[in-house]
Amino acid sequence: MALFQSNNPVLKPSIFDKAPHIVGETMTVKGTIGKMAFLLAMVIASAVFSWGRFLVDETSVLPLAIGGAIGGFVLALVIIFKKEWSGFLAPAYALAEGLFLGAISAIFEAKFHGIVLQAVGLTFGTFIAMLVLYRTGVIRATERFKSIVITATMGIAVFYLIAFILRFFNFQMPMIYDSGLIGIGFSLVVVAIAALNLILDFDMIEQGAAQGAPKYFEWYSAFGLLVTLVWLYLEILRLLSKLNRR
Repeated sequence: MALFQSNNPVLKPSIFDKAPHIVGETMTVKGTIGKMAFLLAMVIASAVFSWGRFLVDETSVLPLAIGGAIGGFVLALVIIFKKEWSGFLAPAYALAEGLFLGAISAIFEAKFHGIVLQAVGLTFGTFIAMLVLYRTGVIRATERFKSIVITATMGIAVFYLIAFILRFFNFQMPMIYDSGLIGIGFSLVVVAIAALNLILDFDMIEQGAAQGAPKYFEWYSAFGLLVTLVWLYLEILRLLSKLNRR
């Protein structure tokens, strides 16, 4: 498995290397797809609930957004360290993320009518496009490709961390929030990197199945793919909001 690498901290080579060798059912691509569909359904269900609360009382959605974000983060950390609990905790993570996404989406929709439908469509369109490009071999998860995507994603993560710290000193990174050409260009780059991370995730799921990883890795891999998909949606939503402000 040393040949395979993913920048997604949830899906990385050492995870499959450390997985115990078992006799019986093992991870399959089909099983992972089914569990991913189930997690997406849970995200949508809780997002609809959170959105509905916003329509009833706009002030009530803030606790849902904060609680969903914090709950999702905590659950993600637990899942990463206790992968065998994925079957129980991944659905809980999906519900927490749905609450957060529903609240955030409702806030954006109130400011820019139609933006959420556009973001959802672009997110799933990008997902399908990346899957087709991967399956047809147009984009291959070569070592050079992985290194470029990994380095770029790490750079974005460090940039966001610095921006988060600077906000405590009342300074905002213009590239993240500005709707000018530089801000839009930055968002386009981030969206592209998030999309390319899907290729790495597809490759890791396929290789995990080929290596005969334990059955619970279907839940874990679906969870990891959901993490990337949520990131992609949020970045597309941010990009569209910048375009709408121009």
